[in-house]
Amino acid sequence: MLRSCLFAVLLAVCTGAAADTVRIKDLGKVSGWRENALTGYGLVTGLAGTGDSPRNKATRQSIANMLARFDMAIVADDVQSRNVAAVMVTASLPPFARAGDTIDVTITSIGDARSLVGGALILAPLKAADGRIYALAQGPVSVGGYKYDMNGNVVQKNHPTVASIPSGATVEQTVLSDLTDGGRGLTFVLAEPDVTTASRVAAAINSQLGQPLAVAQDAAGIAIRIPEGRQGRLNDFLMAIENVTVEPDRRAKVVINERTGTIVSGGDVRIARVAVSQGDLKVTVQTDNTVSQPWFVGQAGGGVRTAIVSNSQVDVQERGGAGFLAAEGTTVADLVQSLARIKTNTRDIISILRAVKAAGALHAELIVQ
Repeated sequence: MLRSCLFAVLLAVCTGAAADTVRIKDLGKVSGWRENALTGYGLVTGLAGTGDSPRNKATRQSIANMLARFDMAIVADDVQSRNVAAVMVTASLPPFARAGDTIDVTITSIGDARSLVGGALILAPLKAADGRIYALAQGPVSVGGYKYDMNGNVVQKNHPTVASIPSGATVEQTVLSDLTDGGRGLTFVLAEPDVTTASRVAAAINSQLGQPLAVAQDAAGIAIRIPEGRQGRLNDFLMAIENVTVEPDRRAKVVINERTGTIVSGGDVRIARVAVSQGDLKVTVQTDNTVSQPWFVGQAGGGVRTAIVSNSQVDVQERGGAGFLAAEGTTVADLVQSLARIKTNTRDIISILRAVKAAGALHAELIVQ
């Protein structure tokens, strides 16, 4: 529920933002610099009766297969343990990972286990999309919750069927990414594609490095040629590229979250000449139920009984409308501050901004979440 006060209104007033410069490394990344998703299947053992039930055939078969690796021939139908849970193991393999590095893993139950608290993951291989094993995960799981039930009473905190193992997987294969596309050059990719920003990035690289090395291919990619003397020292060249400063172009946006009553806008988002008038009509209907008890009930004749009487009151209040006249060059910050001074609540400010956008006076993209 939105409060009538404006404490929930967050207005990002970016004074002087047009003159701010940032490093290129903060605007995107070099093509090929990416993480790879790893997925695996495993068993979590050691659960105190909170694992998968015997109805889960996949878990029973997995236990039998695991024991078969230790020369124990057990039929899956003979497995009745509730201390084991079948889980999926996921992780992200960072770029340039070396053999022996450790990565964090996330474990999620895929059966009917009630909790993974106190369990340990048995060795589980993690594969990438190409089907190759890149890491091995194992270790005690860490659960940020619990669940206990008895006689129909349940006490639960967070999600006890999701766990993690910090540094729980060891990388088995070194991952080397070719950032130079076979030595032909680099491609820098902007996180937010913009034609003006891409052109400015190319111009800044050529200006600060003193050579015509970069060309903006499109709104997202900037092709960068590697000089002859830098091909053997690619890391130094990348460091020089990443620390080039540029003035990025920004699109005018106003973001509104109606659930939390949050408004975020650049301080220089302009509003054309527009008049805003806002009023409020409040109708209150209040009903009081009273009991009508006749006197001398014991001496009255038939048909005399206690009656319930409803008295309704209707109150109509119309608050004086708030007016605002936006002059030429007015920003969203000016509008919100003016509405705050006349004690306009958050919900009304959101409605006013949507109405100003519908009138064609808000020169920005309005995003409603």
